[in-house]
Amino acid sequence: MLGGIRRGSPRDPVRPGHRGARDRRGVRDGVREDGDAERRPSIHRDARGRRPPAPGRAGSTDPVSRRVVVVGAGITGLTVAYRISHAPVAAEVLVVETDPEPGGVIRSVRAGDLELEAGPDSFLVRKPWAMDLCYELELEGELVPQGATASQILTPRGLLPVPPGRLGVPASAIAVARWKGMSVTARLRAMAEPVVPRRHGDRDTSVGALLRRRLGRGATKALVGPLLAGIYAGDIDRLSVESAFPELARWEREFGSLRAGVRAKTLPVRRVPAGPATPFATIRGGLHRLPDALADALGRSRLRMGSTVVKLGREEHGPFRVVTADGEDLPADAVVLTTPAATSADLLAEVAPAASERIREIRSASTAIALFVYPKGTNRLLPEASGFVTPRGSMPITAATAVSKKWPRQAFGSRAVLRAFVGGAGLEDELDHADEEILSSAQRALAAAYRLSAEPEHAVLVRWPGSMPQYAVGHLDLVSAIDASLPAGLYVAGGAYRGIGIPDRIREAGAIADRVVRQG
Repeated sequence: MLGGIRRGSPRDPVRPGHRGARDRRGVRDGVREDGDAERRPSIHRDARGRRPPAPGRAGSTDPVSRRVVVVGAGITGLTVAYRISHAPVAAEVLVVETDPEPGGVIRSVRAGDLELEAGPDSFLVRKPWAMDLCYELELEGELVPQGATASQILTPRGLLPVPPGRLGVPASAIAVARWKGMSVTARLRAMAEPVVPRRHGDRDTSVGALLRRRLGRGATKALVGPLLAGIYAGDIDRLSVESAFPELARWEREFGSLRAGVRAKTLPVRRVPAGPATPFATIRGGLHRLPDALADALGRSRLRMGSTVVKLGREEHGPFRVVTADGEDLPADAVVLTTPAATSADLLAEVAPAASERIREIRSASTAIALFVYPKGTNRLLPEASGFVTPRGSMPITAATAVSKKWPRQAFGSRAVLRAFVGGAGLEDELDHADEEILSSAQRALAAAYRLSAEPEHAVLVRWPGSMPQYAVGHLDLVSAIDASLPAGLYVAGGAYRGIGIPDRIREAGAIADRVVRQG
């Protein structure tokens, strides 16, 4: 029997003083790796090392303040509002959010005496935007490097380490030859990847089609496919290469080979101030400290929490009207919607019907996260790895994180702490069961993979309906069409459009804020 079973939900977080989650996007661990160039942290200090005061309306010469309403207080909405409020323009910024506290999917739940991440648990260090923001908000001293960094994949031989490489693509023929997770025939085919002719043209294709053409069916099914599908909780035969993993397409175009792209010289991984260079980082005390710091820097008075926007209208040649469920009518010169795609489509139906219809074409998958705390002495039974992924349909879970290995902390003691992921595109029937059934099924899968005989002392299930946007082939063109069909002063942002990970959300939010400021 499972002990301590309880259910978590996006509306039932338990970290004290920080409740609520509306921005339901990207709830996997961290984000995908890519080849983006690194840059130094944007610390914003003067020559003496002091941080200058934030430029705001007081120093502006604009005679009239523009009214900007941001709908949604997840990481995207908070960053948009923060950037606008700190720009040297006259702007009155208000963030309206359904839930009582900001943060979106970045939140935690309690499992026994432990507070655990119920959404993303980290961000990718190689992409600079999250690291830069942490420095800007004076969180750099609280950054924590990853513990165990090795990843594993479930094979008929059990859990095997993922070969050295990037995005699951092995860096050498030797790494392929030595990997026992697929047949000799599949290994030989994957070893021949560099001699496969490159595809010409820039037409989008699916991730699965590109992988099979270059690496073969065996490596796609057993190795690379599960790793990439897990990041988006998606189906690689529907996911767009250009939108989800543009580096794969770039490697083929520039180097003629994925393996050559993996081996191409890249800048070293950035380090957190106190610790080794690791792919991912988090924040001491919980990742929620990032949106909390954003909200504080923005000013809590600019947050309208517990207020649901139900209608977006516009007066002829006048401002937008943002109407809330309690009847409040907020005039706005600019509106930024950072809500999930379906919600944004509903709100845009009157003022931008063409954009609304196009946004409805973006599909999202539902997922759930099962968290388990095992008895003392169980952590030593786990391999020194951050977690594992599973080939599609091979288990009732798609991936697992060994939290007590990936993010070790004193509060865990010698206990194993695990997270299992359930559902995703094409696998959502796994979520049709009751919470206890899902937890039991996930626990059995973890027991089989890790050979754990101990029963968990605490188990919590957190459901995330419609949380994972699915970037279908042609997604970039769709996003361009959405942008083109929005009237001046109206913007959409969030995981449904230009990347699901925290760094991508921060990058897009900064770009949207710049557009709002320039328009004024």
